[in-house]
Amino acid sequence: MVRELSHYIGGRHASGTSGRFGDVLNPCTGEAQARLPLADRDEVQSAVAAAVEAQPEWAALNPQRRGRILLKFVDLVNRNMDELAKLLSSEHGKTLADSVGDIQRGLEVVEFAAGAPHLLKGEFSSDAGQGIDIHSLRQPLGVVAGITPFNFPAMIPLWKSGPALAAGNAFVLKPSERDPSVPLRLAELYSEAGVPDGVFSVVNGDKEAVDALLEDPRVQAVGFVGSTPIAQYIYATAAAHGKRAQCFGGAKNHMVVMPDADLDQAADALIGSGYGSAGERCMAISVAVPVGEDTANRLVARLEQRVRKLTVGHSLAEDSDFGPVVSAAARDRIEGLISSGVDDGATLLADGRGLTVDGYTGGFWVGPTLFDHVTPDMAIYRNEIFGPVLSVVRAATYDDALRLCTDNPFGNGVAIFTRDGDSARDFATRVDVGMVGVNVPIPVPLAYYTFGGWKASGFGDLNQHGADAFRFYTKTKTVTTRWPSGIRHGASFVMPEGS
Repeated sequence: MVRELSHYIGGRHASGTSGRFGDVLNPCTGEAQARLPLADRDEVQSAVAAAVEAQPEWAALNPQRRGRILLKFVDLVNRNMDELAKLLSSEHGKTLADSVGDIQRGLEVVEFAAGAPHLLKGEFSSDAGQGIDIHSLRQPLGVVAGITPFNFPAMIPLWKSGPALAAGNAFVLKPSERDPSVPLRLAELYSEAGVPDGVFSVVNGDKEAVDALLEDPRVQAVGFVGSTPIAQYIYATAAAHGKRAQCFGGAKNHMVVMPDADLDQAADALIGSGYGSAGERCMAISVAVPVGEDTANRLVARLEQRVRKLTVGHSLAEDSDFGPVVSAAARDRIEGLISSGVDDGATLLADGRGLTVDGYTGGFWVGPTLFDHVTPDMAIYRNEIFGPVLSVVRAATYDDALRLCTDNPFGNGVAIFTRDGDSARDFATRVDVGMVGVNVPIPVPLAYYTFGGWKASGFGDLNQHGADAFRFYTKTKTVTTRWPSGIRHGASFVMPEGS
C-alpha cells in the first residue's frame, strides 16, 4: 500500500496543493512506498508566514525553557527510536543499526543545544570609559531554513534545527524528497514536546521549493548539506538575496597508512569507513594511501580478504553489513565510474557491478568494490563516487601522501594511521583539510566541537554544531551605557575613545 505524505506547516499536516507529486521508493525493492507532494512557492510562503507569526513568542521564552522543551523532544525521540529507525531504513536503505546511529548523532547536537543559556551569554565590560559600561547581546535572526540531504535524513535536520530553535529562531526544513518520512515524524515530536505551532515546519519539494526559500526576504539564513555544485549555487543565491549561508558540499576523504601502523586495525577501519552505509556518507573514506610498496602490498592483501566476506542485503536483515544505494540513478552512476576505473587501467580486485540479492531483484544493489594502483588523473579518484568503492593510491613517501591529501580540491575529512606521535602531529598540523583523524577513520567531531570541511567541501565562515552554530543563528547587539551622574554638559564634537 502506497502511503500519502504531506507537508507540516503551522503545527499540523498540510496536503499538497501544487498538483505535483513524487514517489518515495524502497531502495531494497525498487517499489514506490509513498507519494510525496512537491511544494510550490505559495506553499513555501505559507510555511514562512507561519514561522514569522510564531517566532517572536518563541524568542520571548527564556533560553532555559526552550532548552527544557528540546530535552523533552530528545526523550520523545528516544522513546520512538525503533519506529524512526525502521522508517529511515525503509526509505534510505541503510541498515537498522546505522539508522539508529544517524538519529543518535543528531540527538547529541540537540542535547548540546539545550545548553543555550550558557551558549547565548554575551559579554560585559564595566567602566570601559568614565562612567560607561558596555555589554553585548546575542539575539535570534528570526526565520531560518535548512535544506538537507538524503544520506542523513535525521542527523542533518537535527544538527540544523536544534541550535536554531534553541537560539530562539523559527525553522523551515526542506528535506530530501527521497526519504522525507523521518523529518515529518520529527516535526510531530517537536510539536508534542511543546514547540509552538509554526516554529518548526517541513515543506517537501524540489528546486522550486529551494528557490522559494532562497528568495523569500523573510528567511534570514539558510543551511545546506549536499553536493558541491548545489552548495555553490545555494551559497551564491543566498548571498545575492542578503542571507547568511553555511553550505557543505562533497568530499574525497583519504586515509594515510604509515609503515609503522597496525595494518589489521587500519584494514578494519578502511572496511568500516569505506563501505558502511554503502559509502553514502560525506565522511566516508574512499581513498586509502599506504606509504611504501611493502605497506601497500600487505594492506591490500588484508583489504581484499575482508572485502570478500562482506554481506550486502536488505536493510532490516541482521546479517547485512550494508544495504542498497538510494536510487537506480545512483547505482548506474557508481557502476559507470567503476567501469571508467577499469578502462583507465586501475587494478580491480573486487567488482560490485551487477550484484543481485535473492528475493529483491528490483533493489538498487552495488557490491563492495576495491581498486588498487589508482592514480590521481583517473575519474574514480577525481570524482566523489558516493558508493561502496574504495581506491588504493600508493604513495612512495610520507611527503607524497601528505601532498596528495592537501592538493585534492576537496577538504572535508582525512585520517592517518600510525604509532608515531611526531608523524601524527606533523600531519594534523600541515594537512589542508578541515577535520583530521589520528587512528580514527571517520573524524566527525562530537557535538560540542564544530563540523565543517574546507575548500570545495564547505562554503561560509561558520561550521555546523558546536559554538559556531549559535554564532550562525544569532546576531550580536552591543550596548554602550552611560548614566547622568557626573556627566559634564555641553556638546562634544570629538570621536569617543577608550581613554
